[in-house]
Amino acid sequence: MSDELNDWNAQIIEEFRGNAGKVGGMFDGAPLLLLHTTGAKSGKERISPLMYQALDGDSIAIFASKGGAPDNPDWFHNVKANPEVEVEVGTRQQKFVARVAEGEERDTIWTRQKGSFPQFAGYEEQTDRTIPVVVLDVA
Repeated sequence: MSDELNDWNAQIIEEFRGNAGKVGGMFDGAPLLLLHTTGAKSGKERISPLMYQALDGDSIAIFASKGGAPDNPDWFHNVKANPEVEVEVGTRQQKFVARVAEGEERDTIWTRQKGSFPQFAGYEEQTDRTIPVVVLDVA
């Protein structure tokens, strides 16, 4: 991960924590969480600010869009290797177990996300890969 991206993430995380989960700029008004993962290779804790979609019950969906890049984000590899994660939403922190959504479940969640936040449709157009949808279920 580049230093520039690390700095950008650090600023988002600081703003998130300083404002009870609210962030301005390009994330103004968007549902944002902080995903705590364990590095697949390093074993170190990683924190990624991500947009999310609330699902039925207490489950949450997140999207491995990486802005339409040709490869999946590092956090996606981390949750596949170590599916037990922690999530900060607002001022709450909770444990979840991550799983990759498949088939109709994935398509339903993804279609809803593109409808609510059209930039995700743009990300899909920019890449040849199927953007993974990850469901976080309460541990």
